[in-house]
Amino acid sequence: MSEQPARWTKATVYPDMWADPADDPRNSEGTSPDGELATLADFLTGYRLTLRMKCEGLDAEQLARRSVPPSTMSLLGLVRHLAETERDWRNWLTTDEPLPKLYGAKDADFHGAVAGQAVVDAAYADLEREQAATDAALAGYADLGERVGRDGVAVRELLVHRVEEYARHCGHADLLRERIDGRVGQ
Repeated sequence: MSEQPARWTKATVYPDMWADPADDPRNSEGTSPDGELATLADFLTGYRLTLRMKCEGLDAEQLARRSVPPSTMSLLGLVRHLAETERDWRNWLTTDEPLPKLYGAKDADFHGAVAGQAVVDAAYADLEREQAATDAALAGYADLGERVGRDGVAVRELLVHRVEEYARHCGHADLLRERIDGRVGQ
């Protein structure tokens, strides 16, 4: 008998998908966004929703479950990591002293992702707060070519990097979720 879960999905229309198109909150009716900024924001919103969907319906132990040794990666660790990363991106915008780390030294976001409902609740609250703060900070820049911060990074580069970071970690979340309960999908 294997300890590996069987692959499964809730979708009925397309059984290789996470959710049926009519039930997928990432699907929108109408035309795609106009303009570069709106397009980047739309992709970021989609990946943020995807991460939440991949964590949906799991308890604290499942969210904190590590992938495979020696990796410390878990779904809860990803939520904490992305909260930390959102905070770091705000540091790129300014020449002020960097904001302190949320979770401490390098990889503390993953190491501290332990099974406990208080840890889970705090991670989601941190992520929501840090996303909102970074969104608000970036809203002050209309020119995507403007160079900001100590390193003179273009706002566009920062926005694209945010999309890339979430996209990469949503791929990790796919594999982590499948390992936990066999659920697969887009």
